[in-house]
Amino acid sequence: MKAKIGFITVSDRASRGEYEDLGGPAMAAWFDRVLTSEWEAVKRMIPDEQDGIEATLKALADDEGCCLIVTTGGTGPAVRDVTPEATEKVCEKMMPGFGELMRQESLKFVPTAILSRQTAGIRGQSLIINLPGKPSAIDDCLNAVFPAVPYCIDLIEGPFLIADPDQCKVFRPKKK
Repeated sequence: MKAKIGFITVSDRASRGEYEDLGGPAMAAWFDRVLTSEWEAVKRMIPDEQDGIEATLKALADDEGCCLIVTTGGTGPAVRDVTPEATEKVCEKMMPGFGELMRQESLKFVPTAILSRQTAGIRGQSLIINLPGKPSAIDDCLNAVFPAVPYCIDLIEGPFLIADPDQCKVFRPKKK
C-alpha cells in the first residue's frame, strides 16, 4: 500500500506569494532522501489561521488518508503562531515526547529553541507532527524523531514505512 504523507506550510506571507516557501520543499526533500517504501505527497500552503489549519489537518487525515502529516511554521510565540493549538484541537491523543525531543535537539544549535512550541498528536490513523519553519531545523528535528515514526504508524494501523538505514535508523521492536 502506497503511503500518503501530508505536508502543510503554515505562513501568511508564503500563502500570499510574498515569500518563497522553503519549509515545505525541505520537508519533502527529507522524505525523498530517507524513505525507500512507496509514498506520495499531499501538499498544502495555508495562512496562519487556526480554523484553516484545523480544517486542513482534518482533510488530510480524514479525507486524503495521510498516515503522516508534517507541518512547518506557526510554532513560535508570535501572536499569529497557532499551529500547535490547531493540532491539539483536532487530535484524540497528544504525543508530547516528539516536541520535547525536537526542542532538545534544536537546543544543540540555537538557544532560542526553547521558544518553539512544536508538538505531535494522533487523529484516527494519522500521526501529525509540527516542525519548525527553518529548513536546517526541519532536518535536525526529523533526524531526531523519525526513528520512532514508522513504529508509531504501525501502532495506529497505518502503512509500513521503510527508511534507508544509511539515512535514518528506524526502530521497531523485534517480534517474538
